[in-house]
Amino acid sequence: MSNSNRVDKERYGRSMARLHEIFQGVSDTASSVSTWRCPYKNAKDRCTASFGCRNQQFDTANELAKCTGSDDIDYRGAWEV
Repeated sequence: MSNSNRVDKERYGRSMARLHEIFQGVSDTASSVSTWRCPYKNAKDRCTASFGCRNQQFDTANELAKCTGSDDIDYRGAWEV
């Protein structure tokens, strides 16, 4: 094996630790947001669910429905077992 193909184990370890930090932050944010925001509601308040919901309001054909749901609801119970 040539030197150019060797893996720097310390650098690899630091990279993996940094990736873990990044994804931990994403996970923590998602967990926090899921306590007050529907998981199918995108940043533009549009519904990305592939099923019907009473909070969907369709304004224009070929656009995602507007989400009219409340952000005061804890949605976690919908998928926790």
